[in-house]
Order: sequence, then C-alpha cells, then structure tokens
Amino acid sequence: MYGAVAKISGVQGRKQEDLALIVEGVRRLRIDRFVQMRPYFVAECAPLDDGGDLYQGLPQSSFDRLKELSLELLGVIRMMAFVPRSATSMSPLLTRRLELYVSKKESKDAGVLADFMTNIIDTTLEDKLRVLALLDVPERVDYVIQLLVHQIDGLKNNNKITIMTTRILPKDSVNRNDPRRDRESLLRKAIGDLTGLNSAGLAGPGSGDSGSDEPNELEELKKKIEEAKLTPEAQKIADRELKRLQKMNPAQAEYGVCRTYIETLTEIPWTAGTEDHLGPKTLQRARKQLDDDHYGLEKIKKRLLEYLAVLRLKQAVNDDLDAQIAKLEPRLSDPDRNGPSTKSQPPERDDRSVNLQILQSKRRVDKSPILLLVGPPGTGKTSLAKSVATSLGRRFHRISLGGVRDEAEIRGHRRTYVAAMPGLIVSGLRKVGVNNPVFLLDEIDKVGGSNFHGDPSAAMLEVLDPEQNHAFSDHYLNIPLDLSKVLFIATANTLDTIPPPLLDRMETIALSGYTTLEKRHIANQHLVPKQIMSNGLAPDQINLSDDVVDTIIASYTRESGVRNLEREIGSVCRYKAVEYADCKDTSTLDKYNGEVAVDDLEEILGIERFEEELAEKKSVPGVVTGLVAYSTGGQGSILFIEVADMPGSGRVQLTGKLGDVLKESVEVALTWVKAHSFELGLTGDSNEDIMKNRSVHVHCPSGAIPKDGPSAGLAHTIALISLFSGKAVPPETAMTGEVSLRGRVMPVGGIKEKLIGALRAGVKIVLLPNNNRKDVKDLPQEVKDGLEIVHVGHIWEAMRHVWSDAHWPGEQHLASIESRL
Repeated sequence: MYGAVAKISGVQGRKQEDLALIVEGVRRLRIDRFVQMRPYFVAECAPLDDGGDLYQGLPQSSFDRLKELSLELLGVIRMMAFVPRSATSMSPLLTRRLELYVSKKESKDAGVLADFMTNIIDTTLEDKLRVLALLDVPERVDYVIQLLVHQIDGLKNNNKITIMTTRILPKDSVNRNDPRRDRESLLRKAIGDLTGLNSAGLAGPGSGDSGSDEPNELEELKKKIEEAKLTPEAQKIADRELKRLQKMNPAQAEYGVCRTYIETLTEIPWTAGTEDHLGPKTLQRARKQLDDDHYGLEKIKKRLLEYLAVLRLKQAVNDDLDAQIAKLEPRLSDPDRNGPSTKSQPPERDDRSVNLQILQSKRRVDKSPILLLVGPPGTGKTSLAKSVATSLGRRFHRISLGGVRDEAEIRGHRRTYVAAMPGLIVSGLRKVGVNNPVFLLDEIDKVGGSNFHGDPSAAMLEVLDPEQNHAFSDHYLNIPLDLSKVLFIATANTLDTIPPPLLDRMETIALSGYTTLEKRHIANQHLVPKQIMSNGLAPDQINLSDDVVDTIIASYTRESGVRNLEREIGSVCRYKAVEYADCKDTSTLDKYNGEVAVDDLEEILGIERFEEELAEKKSVPGVVTGLVAYSTGGQGSILFIEVADMPGSGRVQLTGKLGDVLKESVEVALTWVKAHSFELGLTGDSNEDIMKNRSVHVHCPSGAIPKDGPSAGLAHTIALISLFSGKAVPPETAMTGEVSLRGRVMPVGGIKEKLIGALRAGVKIVLLPNNNRKDVKDLPQEVKDGLEIVHVGHIWEAMRHVWSDAHWPGEQHLASIESRL
C-alpha cells in the first residue's frame, strides 16, 4: 500500500465545523504495516523516491519530449499575458524563472519534472491523482506528455480566437468584394475548435472527446428530438433550432435560451397519449367508480357515461377500419407481389389508393367535450373531476385560474422576453406527459378581466373552443398544438362573472346543493368514517346516530355543501377522543360511553345556531304555511305568512325584511282578491272595495333574515282570502307558487329543497304549480311517500283543495273568471 507525505501549511475557516486544512505534498511513501487503526491511523512507512527500478525503460526521447513540451507550455503562458481578457496568464518574470528551472533538469529528474508540470497544467483532480499513483516513471512521463499536448493545443486555439476578436483589422487586409465572409468563417472555425473548452483550454464535459465520460450535449438533444415523435411542423422547427445551437458559443446568452426551447419541444407530448381500454364492462366500472366517490349528482354522471359510451362506439368503428387498412397497405407497398408490373396494374393500384383514403377518412375523430360544473362551494365539483379521470383511466391535472390576471399565464411569454416560459396549458401537458389527460380548470369564474396585461378570459376562448383548440398557439412555442383530445372540466360558483362568448363554448351542468337526506347519506358513508380515522378513534369507540347527524345538519350548519358539516363532525370526534384518552389514562375505560346523544351536542358544539320551523298545531285565519329554499342552496324549510287587518284607509304594510319581488307578489295577490271579492263572497256588490275603511299588515317571521322571490304569491293570496273570509287554513297544508293577475299559478324553483324541508317540519299536504310536475320526479322516494303532493293551475283550484267543504259564489263560473283589470 502506498501513500504520500504532506506538510500542513495552514487552516481555513472560522467555524469549528467548517475548517479546511491546506496541505503541501512532499514525497511518496510505502506503508509497510499499520500499528494502530483507532482513533487515528499509525503506520510504519518507508520513503519512496524516483530511482532504481522505477527508472527502468525510460527512453531519452521521452524525457526530451517532456522537457520540450514543458518549455513550450511555459512560453505560451508567458505570451498570453499580453493578450487582453486572457483567462490563462502568468507573470512573465515568473514564467522565465520556471523556464530556467526546467531547462536545467536532466533525465534522472524525469519523475520530478513530470510531477512539477502536473501542478502547472490546468487539469482535473482525477488526472492529478492518477499521476500521483503512477510509480513507474516511464508511464508517468508518457501520461504527463499527453496532458501537456492537450493543454498546449487548447491554449494556442484560445490565444488565436482571442487575438482575432480583440484586434482591429486594417482596412487593406479585408477583402473588398466580401468584407465579412472571411472574418465570419474564421470566427466560426475557431469557435468550432473551442467548443467545450474550459477557461484553461482543456476539454469540458460536453467536448465530445473520446476520453470523456460525459455524453455530448448536442448529441443528447438530437437523441431527444428523435425520441419525442414530434409533429412534422414541430420537427422542422426543432431541427432548425438545433442547427443554430451547433453554431453558437456556449458562453452566449442565446445558447441557453435556444437549448431550453428545444428541451421544451421534446418534453411536450405531441403524439403520446393514454390508451383507452374500453371493454364491455367500461360503463359498469365507471358508473360504480362515480357512485362510490359521490352520492347524487345524477346529471353529471349521466353526461360522463354518455361520453364514455360515445368514445367506446368510436373506438369500435376505428378498430374495424384499422383492420381493413392493415390488409390494404401491404398490397400498396409491394406492387410486384403478384408478378411483374404490367400496364393493367396501375389502375388497380390507383383504386386501392382511393379505397385506402376513403377508409382513412371514415375514422372517427375523438373531440372531447368541454364541461362546466356550476354550483355552490363544497358540492364536490373538484373531487368529481378526479373521479372522472380515475374512471377513464387517464392522467389528471388541476389548473387554478382564480386570480389570474395576465394573458401570458394562459398563452405563455414570447421567446424574446427574458425568462420566457410557456403558459399554464402547455406546462400542464409537459407535467402529465400525455396529450389526452383530464384538465380541471378550477374557479374559471374568478379569472381577471381586461387590463393592461391583456384579457385572460379572452385567451381561454381558443383553449375551450372545440373548433379551434386542435391548433392552439402558445406564444412561447409558436407552433400549433392539438388540445382536442384533452377533456376539459371547468368549475364555477356563478355564471354572472363569466363572459358570454366564453360561456357559449362550454356545456353547462348545474349542480344544486345537497339536500338534508343526501347530506345524511354522505356523512354516514364518507365523513364520519374519515373523521373517526383522522382523530385516532376506532369505529367501535364512537357512534353517531342519524338523529345526531340530522341535528348537526339542521341546527349547526346551513350550507349547500358538506365542508362545515365535516368540521362539526370532526369536533364531535375530537371531543370523544379527549374523553376516551382521559378514561384510558385513568384506567376507567369501563365508564367510557361512545354513544353520542342529541342532548350532548349543545355541550360539544354550543347552542344551536339555526332554529328549525315546525308546522303549527292550531289553525288561525290569516296564517298560511309557505315554503322557502335558502339562498345557500341544498336546504329548505317552511315559512309562515301572517296577515292581519285593522281599521284604516286601505294602506298595506309589509314587514319581515322583504325584497322587492316579494313585495310585488303581495300587491298582485291583494289586487286579485280585490278584483274577485264579489265572486269570493267577501262583498255584497261587485263594485264595492273590500279595502274600504281597512288596512292590512303582511308579515313574515324571522325578520332578520332577508327574503325575496315570487314563490310566495299563492300563499299570500290564500292568506288574504282566509283573513277576509274568516276561514282558517289547515296547519298541515303548505303551498308554493307564483300567481298572475289572472289567477294562474306559475312554476317556481327549489322544489326539491322545499319539499324535503316541508316533510321535516311535519307538513302533510303540499300544493304545487302544475308545471312543476317534472321536478317531483327527481324527489327521493322517502319524500314522495311522506307527502301528499297536489298540483294546481289556478287560485280557484287551490281554494277547492284548501277548503274542500266550502262554497264560493263564483266557483261555478271558474272557467270563465279572469281578472277584470
């Protein structure tokens, strides 16, 4: 075993952990044996000098060559001191002294001279260690000669190009016919010779030298281009940029820009895509995946299954066409297959070519739909897109568009800008690596409008247009990119902030909020098990009954989604986790009760935040039970309409924080009652005003909550008739619907939420407009079985169902009665 003797000449660094020793090599040595291994090495060593057997076989010519090259290197270094901006230079006085030192060396000092010149040569640490390890002097001299030749050639070329680029050429030395061609050709040749050289003139990692372990950078780029399977236009651009790159000096700033652009082109999946394996069980598997991940949301599930069915049918047609094309192509590629060509064969060959073109034109092109999911927060729009990607077997990528105000974030920056980069769409494709992923454009309604940075929403027009996105142009790439195979799913909370041209390009699917029944199912199937696991409990250590879940939904959350519901369930689980941990620490687990009762919720979650309305037990004239759907979505309830009269001059007073539309519905209802007061038996003469010497006050309880909408028109009308006639409305009967001046009952929205709220409040009979029959079909079976739903088309029909035993003077003229206004 061999080593080296070194002398410590200094210590660098101030911190104790970052100290570095500066050592100076003295001589080689031979290790005979180790005396001590720990805590540090102690060994018996013997000096190893260059002499004796180590010099055997050293030709005089080798030593002369070493000495000649050493003097030549020192001369080149001395001359480079006079070249401006030279990276490798040394003081002329010092180099002169070194030349004298080398010239005095004799052949017996060949090993010492080789070691000395290795310190002057600007080479790698590996080369210096190899010289140190070469004990045989002839081998050491030969290796140092190779290093010297390489160093001298590099410095000479570097010296030549430096002088050429810094000195001013005389006018007479330039060819007047072509003054720039000679100079550019010389520069190009010199740059080509120096490609890959470091500051000292030695070959760098990308030089392509046969002894280098690093592959050539340009060869790597060329290989990437070949493997990327680019489109013809992209291939043309990539080849052109690669040729430009080969002519550039790596020190130029444009070199890095051009290289980055080529790498970006090769990383984009121009033709690579996920293969869709659509078999007989595809629809069944996708339906099960969607049902397991999300409860309800039947509209979006139906649309996605339709897309899968169409995709499968197109694939079946394309498979048949591909089989026919595969049979026809070999016959076209081998015209002499059936014998030597004759004059009668070209027409047949032309017919086969036409048939091949016809078959290729019949292939079905896959244009993915562009879906827009609109709904309140927390209804599962984002997670639904992930389930779609899973059911399709495609890769998923989410792009958050909330707050994007710069058009360049969508289309990318032009290459002329500093630090230019592609847009979000191209960057997403680079990340997923396929050309047919599922892209989620989250919060598209919150994209910034037109400003001095451009209009991001206008930039999305080309992305989301099925007729244009097959040739999407990113400013950075400046090459058409096919986005037609990407399945775009956008999400939004409202349509009001989306520009009409952008909205027109998407297929809108509205997602309503979850009902109480749906929330209960989601909580039992997903939220409760998730929170039990995340809070360190076992399923048998806590039990939340349906009554507890329903109370949390109705009294502690009022939202369209389930985010707050999940937080409240998590609070209950954490409360029981603390209780269980205390019992476990005190060894009193027998006293622990994992059952959560409804009465415990006030202690765990505090007092109830929302109070649920319940149907009245007694009926009072002038009081009618209406139906309301909360603006948060997903929930509904009953709303009492209270009407009272008093002596006055026909004034109508409205209270309960009513909106303008609701106030107008009260005016319409009062007008209809006044116009038909004689037919209703409320006045003795058709010209008598029922409001004469009377004022009316209409109130809706829960005055702190804003209320608006036309759906209480029917309830207001029945309440006024009940007040003026003295006939009470049964408390278990509720109603909703807009009324016109002719007495017609028109459809309203939120039927699903209203009827679920009515069932929960104890209502038995519900009056709905005739045109809302279609909404009843989507109701849960539990609601259909628990309510008697009556459809009415006119106020007279509603009165007949409310007061079935009452007689109205004008009822026999029901078909001919219209408003006289």
